[in-house]
Amino acid sequence: MTSLTNVTFEEIKIGQSISVSRTLSKMDIEALAFTSGDVDAYHLEGSEGGEPVSSTEAVASEAFFGYLLNRRLPGPGTTIVAEDLKFRGRLSVGDTMTATVTLKEKRTEGNLLVFDCQCANQRKETITTGSAMVTAPTRRIVYAELATPEVIFRRTDVFARLIKSCEGLPPVTCAIVHPCDHDSLVGPIEAARRKLIIPVLIGPEAKIRAAAEAAKVDLRDFRIVPTEHSHGAAEKAVAMARAGEVEALMKGSLHTDELMGAVVPSATGLRTARRISHVFVLDVPTYPRMLLISDAAINITPDLKAKVHIVQNAIDLAKVLGIEEPKVAILSAIETVNPDIPSTLDAAALCKMADRGQITGGMIDGPLAFDNAVSEQAAKTKKIDSPVAGRADVLIAPDLESANMLAKQLQYLAGADAAGIVLGARVPIVLTSRADTVRTRLASVAVMARVAQAKREAAQPPMAKA
Repeated sequence: MTSLTNVTFEEIKIGQSISVSRTLSKMDIEALAFTSGDVDAYHLEGSEGGEPVSSTEAVASEAFFGYLLNRRLPGPGTTIVAEDLKFRGRLSVGDTMTATVTLKEKRTEGNLLVFDCQCANQRKETITTGSAMVTAPTRRIVYAELATPEVIFRRTDVFARLIKSCEGLPPVTCAIVHPCDHDSLVGPIEAARRKLIIPVLIGPEAKIRAAAEAAKVDLRDFRIVPTEHSHGAAEKAVAMARAGEVEALMKGSLHTDELMGAVVPSATGLRTARRISHVFVLDVPTYPRMLLISDAAINITPDLKAKVHIVQNAIDLAKVLGIEEPKVAILSAIETVNPDIPSTLDAAALCKMADRGQITGGMIDGPLAFDNAVSEQAAKTKKIDSPVAGRADVLIAPDLESANMLAKQLQYLAGADAAGIVLGARVPIVLTSRADTVRTRLASVAVMARVAQAKREAAQPPMAKA
């Protein structure tokens, strides 16, 4: 919280001046490009040769001058009525911009002030020169405890691209298990509208229809398979998946344990030779690529044997989602092997198993601490020479608790969106949460659709694939 007090027309003096400095981050440059509409990769990534100024520099300078005039001098109550600015030079990540406004003229008629405007970088190179005319406030205005909202800009809209990638795929016949409240019913119906799935609604019919009536959803085009209760819905959905009647399952308004309790039995469930595990697919605004985290929902304290399957499931999913050679970071608290920290021993073993072909399809390194798994700068500072460090596509956590906390922290503190999928069963399973938005529900369905399509293609005979 900050407080602001203005300077009135009568109080301000010729020659009065104020400055502000800021070192530009990559996110600052991207935000400025977004604001200006100048989103050409040339201006976002930089280039050689000192080309002429782009609109990014113009927006940056105008933003600095606007901040100084509207919030500092004269401050609250000021209206900018004209600007005459000239731009030169370029801005790059790491540059420190210093903007200064200096009062050079007062006009009593209309309470007009004319300011000289200058902006330079840390090398004293001029970026902007010119002037600005404002109408000054005539009465004292004080803002106490003024909050500045934080805006998150997405570096890459992972989910939009993911959902779009499903266009043209045949819809997946999906059992919606116990869709007896608004969110668990409306989400699948929206996915059906987008031709991602053909939903089969399984559960107490009266409750499903009551939820539909409350949500004003027409169910005439959808199949309902009635059961007495949620346990029955889970068992029926699993039986239909075993029989090949549905290609996927989606959790409705029942507890995860109820659904997975029907999935995991060897004789009647959907288990395969592969260990069942959960993968979060995250769209993190501050990270330049899709990020997968496992296992945050199924395996509580996995041993090394279980982790082999968890890693392989995650790699296979990453490849299905278009990551050609996933970079997998095996997480621990430190980046060296320590016999007193079991997760570092597991990490070392997993890396050696990958070297010997026991885990395939990805590039694996560990142990890595979280910072040097996702930050190239952190990895460089710690002198970690690794093709994975700082560029991880997949994070494998030591246990369910750490994976779940990591995923939730990224969601609630970094603005990430998270989709989720259960792998290793005969069919993909979507575990939705009551906190899921329509966007994240659709993203989870899109992940499931891509996995289901991969299973279809794998099941085709060689001649059909050719």
